[in-house]
Amino acid sequence: MNPIAPDKHVSRRGFFELTLGWIAAMFAVCASAVGAVRFLVPNVLFEPSLVFKAGKPEDFPDGSVTFLEEERVFLVRQGNTFRCLSAICTHLGCTVNRTGQGYHCPCHGSVFDDQGGVKSGPAPRALEWFLVTLSKDSRLLVDKNQRVNSDKYLVL
Repeated sequence: MNPIAPDKHVSRRGFFELTLGWIAAMFAVCASAVGAVRFLVPNVLFEPSLVFKAGKPEDFPDGSVTFLEEERVFLVRQGNTFRCLSAICTHLGCTVNRTGQGYHCPCHGSVFDDQGGVKSGPAPRALEWFLVTLSKDSRLLVDKNQRVNSDKYLVL
């Protein structure tokens, strides 16, 4: 008998080890393939539209500053002009409150004037103004994608 010659028969334990090895290898290959295919599929975020209808112009009294809570904006009407100011603090995104002559962030104390400019606090820049137009059904249409200067009005 040659001690170097390999045994042609596989033991029961060897068979189970070989089978488990192949199963583990196939699992690893399949998991890698699933991960590679998932990497190729883009992540899509379904976010709400940043364009919304605020209401009819006559819904807002002259000289009013109306807070639209769901959209986190202030709609400002003066005479026949309309503007829209963001209610999101430029420091860390808290919702600002309207005060007598401006806006105040309750989180970290930033103070903004009635034009949204920074008066004091940690906010790095002024509140943002958004474009206001009139829709086909005569409602105010606010586009939070389009930022405008503080002197931009919708005149009716």
